[in-house]
Amino acid sequence: MPQEPKKRHSRQRQGKRRKSIKLGLTNRAVCENCHKIIKPHTVCKFCGYYNKKQIIIPKVKKEKKEKPE
Repeated sequence: MPQEPKKRHSRQRQGKRRKSIKLGLTNRAVCENCHKIIKPHTVCKFCGYYNKKQIIIPKVKKEKKEKPE
């Protein structure tokens, strides 16, 4: 059976332990085709290119038509 802690750690000590486990910023890359910021090693969601080749054709949002009055 594993041992149990003999005394409780304070909140300050708990925070000191957890401060090194913080989340960092994710890496970013620039799309070579449209020059927008994207995640590295992924297809650009704006233009559909990856490694200077078009992989997918992105969907274009249709503009809403105004109702005639």
